[in-house]
Amino acid sequence: MLLFQRVRRWRVQRKKREDEREALRVRSGILRGAVVLAFLVLSVQLFRLQVVEGSHYQQRAEENRLRRVPMPPLRGVIYDRAGRLLVQNQPIFTASAVVADLPQQRQEEVVGKLEKLLQVPGTKLTELLQERRRSGQVFTPVALKVGLDRETAFLLEEHHGELPGVSVRMEPRRVYVAEGSLAHILGYVGRIAPEEYAELKDRGYDLNDTLGKMGVEVTYEGELRGVPGRAYVEVDAAGRTRRTLFSQESVPGSSLVLTIDLELQKEMARVLQEAMGRSRFGAAVAMNPRNGEILGMVSLPPFDNNVFSGEVQQEAVQRLLEDPRRPLMNYAIGGAYPPGSIFKLVTGTAALQEGVARPDTVIVSRGLITVPNQYDPRILYPFYDWASLGALDFRRALAMSSDVYFYYLAGGYENFRGLGPQRLASYTRLYGVGERSGIDLPGEAAGLVPDPEWKSRAYNEEWLTGDTYHFGIGQGFVLATPIQMARVVSAVANGGAVLQPRVVREVLDPGGKPVRQFGPVIQRNLPVAPEHFSVVREAMRQAVSQGTASTAQVPGVQVAGKTGTAEFGAPVSGRAYETHGWFVGFAPADRPEIAVAVFLEQGQGALTAAPAASKIFRYYFQVRR
Repeated sequence: MLLFQRVRRWRVQRKKREDEREALRVRSGILRGAVVLAFLVLSVQLFRLQVVEGSHYQQRAEENRLRRVPMPPLRGVIYDRAGRLLVQNQPIFTASAVVADLPQQRQEEVVGKLEKLLQVPGTKLTELLQERRRSGQVFTPVALKVGLDRETAFLLEEHHGELPGVSVRMEPRRVYVAEGSLAHILGYVGRIAPEEYAELKDRGYDLNDTLGKMGVEVTYEGELRGVPGRAYVEVDAAGRTRRTLFSQESVPGSSLVLTIDLELQKEMARVLQEAMGRSRFGAAVAMNPRNGEILGMVSLPPFDNNVFSGEVQQEAVQRLLEDPRRPLMNYAIGGAYPPGSIFKLVTGTAALQEGVARPDTVIVSRGLITVPNQYDPRILYPFYDWASLGALDFRRALAMSSDVYFYYLAGGYENFRGLGPQRLASYTRLYGVGERSGIDLPGEAAGLVPDPEWKSRAYNEEWLTGDTYHFGIGQGFVLATPIQMARVVSAVANGGAVLQPRVVREVLDPGGKPVRQFGPVIQRNLPVAPEHFSVVREAMRQAVSQGTASTAQVPGVQVAGKTGTAEFGAPVSGRAYETHGWFVGFAPADRPEIAVAVFLEQGQGALTAAPAASKIFRYYFQVRR
């Protein structure tokens, strides 16, 4: 019995030891597998870090030590035609931060200190920093405040050790030294927007760059900007530069010489402001009718483009945006309005060329004509003249601005056959109405040239004889901009050349040497015989000497011109309407040097626009010289 028990105990112990050894082998296998798996994971991760993404992390490591610092070029300056400085660059201090050097856990502390030093809300600073972190451009400085005073700049430098990643940089600020009447021509620059950066980053633009936003600043961005440089520097843990390893200097931008005469521009602005009266906005254009150079271009109300430069003055910008007069709009090129009687230059030259009228064609104006309803002849529609002017030949009709005479020329009456809408529309387009002039400024409107097809599309209505009558005197659907009407009168003055207007005369390299000069561009020559233009010019001379444009006279200077008073809106009393005031003209009448177009919203041709033009002519011929 004892022997049996001993044998049994031995067998149980042996089995127990075997179970333990098996469990040990299993645990050892699991451990070896885990070790192998860990090494495999580490190997894969090592392969990914060193091979697959090695260049990326190498770049990140280098960026922590080596930095590529962009060196923006100095922007070219702008002069008027006489070499007067209009736009320059002024150095200013800017507080900026590189978020890669600003630990996230210290951001709140640093923002608190910066809020006191910069007098900028902490919420705004935090938003700027976080936005730059989200963009992934963590090594590109973000501007925290532009235009620091010298004392604040020195304070920041003194506290540099407490403000990791924060530095003070010197930047150029665009300064517009000319008064505000040039703002629409010069425009302004601003920080590059994210959508602009996405489009321009491949052309060497940086997130902190400025670029043109309006006027010639945007049209000639490529010339004004210059070529950026770059430097590679070694930095310490706080982002401070220890040494420069390599640098390539930037190349300054080219400068612009405008066609604008600054003194004439100032006088035009003063004269137009005096003439405004009830007008909320207005425009004036002075153009050389021989080559298309714009000598002066004023749009009122003006604005100060310096509010957009450097640290943007948000309150001032908001006031501009909320102003119902829309001061940021260039009314000289961007506002299209019914031209009124100045459009008779188009109707008149077309009628002479097409044989509809001759200089001696006489039509009697009894104050109105009546047109019967095509469905019920008993219903008569009156089309009024501004007065009963009696018998008129072509020259006298244009000089006295007879509406009845030009109703005949445009749409015909009784046995007199007029141009009709198609031929009138064709000549209008040839003069450049209904298309952008191609002036080297952004924001130009095309205007509108109506015809039967257009009315059918726009209103689903047929064209009526009354539409042609209104078209012929610059009313109804036709719309033109001041720059277009300046081109029209210039074409009459020069004998039929429709010129492309221009506000930049030449481009100068950084050394002041001309590298690009702009000559006249004739977009088309009008198919009108010289003798017909001669008749129209003589009629315009009579309009100033003894007709409706007599308020445009200048002692000692022969002025040729035409007034227009264009009705718009709903009748205010009876058949009286609000009116826009227009004048177009040139001088001297026999050898034109300058063509002028004046537009005044809620003005009158003879009472407000023509006197303003007279003062512009007087300054050009008698004061400026």
